[in-house]
Amino acid sequence: MKDIPRAISDIKSPFLAEVTTFIRTRGLAYSTEKAYLGWIKRFILFSRYSQREQIKASDIKPFLEHLVISKNVSPNTQKTALNALVFLCREMLNQDTSSLNFKRSKRATKLPEVFTHNEAMQVIALLQYPHRLVAQLMYGSGLRVNEALRLRINDIDLDAQSVTIRNGKGNKDRKSLLSPHIIPDLEQQIASVTMQHQLDTKNGFGEVYMPYALQLKYPNHAKSTGWQYLFPAQNISKDPRSNKRMRHHLTDRSVQLHVASAVKEAKILKKANCHTFRHSFATRLLEGGTDLRNIQELLGHTDIKTTQIYTHVVGTHFSGVKSPLTKI
Repeated sequence: MKDIPRAISDIKSPFLAEVTTFIRTRGLAYSTEKAYLGWIKRFILFSRYSQREQIKASDIKPFLEHLVISKNVSPNTQKTALNALVFLCREMLNQDTSSLNFKRSKRATKLPEVFTHNEAMQVIALLQYPHRLVAQLMYGSGLRVNEALRLRINDIDLDAQSVTIRNGKGNKDRKSLLSPHIIPDLEQQIASVTMQHQLDTKNGFGEVYMPYALQLKYPNHAKSTGWQYLFPAQNISKDPRSNKRMRHHLTDRSVQLHVASAVKEAKILKKANCHTFRHSFATRLLEGGTDLRNIQELLGHTDIKTTQIYTHVVGTHFSGVKSPLTKI
């Protein structure tokens, strides 16, 4: 249950507990919380702070330059670290960060790896259910692996052929399309989860993890069928916050291992993983003439520049440019 926020009382460092509390009052996604806390810890260790009064915004510069010079991090990694430390110093400690001037990472941003359609279908065919259905949602709807695994039954609208992704990256909700091709499999998966939930309920379980705000607003929903995970774990486990025994969702590691095995079995030499399906989804839409703004919305990108990377993946051969060799 690594995607369930740990209790504040379990955090040993009083300062990090304070930072965590501040992050949660701002409503940031749990993935952002973990990333920010990781960078803040590294910043504290690098600067050799022993108390909060020593923290200075001016120390952000040497830390960020250390990441570039000694660690050779990518621009995106350095940017994440910057965001975390500006959040700490400016938002929480009320320090001025406007004069920050540091050496920025110049590492080239690599183009994402993309499956051809045949490669994607070949990998999917080598997977067993429910991992195959997870991959179909990543490729057919552009979901990240954890977005697919956190889906609840209520998030699937078979009539509208749409899926709702809640609390995605950036703590945003969005909708994406569902391929009619997988509707029968989704119906079967929902029926299977419903039967499993009925059995769990008879055995004294049947409750599922709910984010704290939803748990307060809808106290009975945790036991309802609609809020059960679409891809439940095989075994009952203990919620680290409530200590209740309940059924969580499949782990991302499980899906990643199965996908990696299928890629190897398909003899695909690309450096491919679960996220390659999402990249391939965007690339297929762009190849098919879908507007870049629509792709941005389906993927949940905040900045259109993030989506524009796929125009480079598609390349010039879809814009009518031909190689001189074709005239020989």
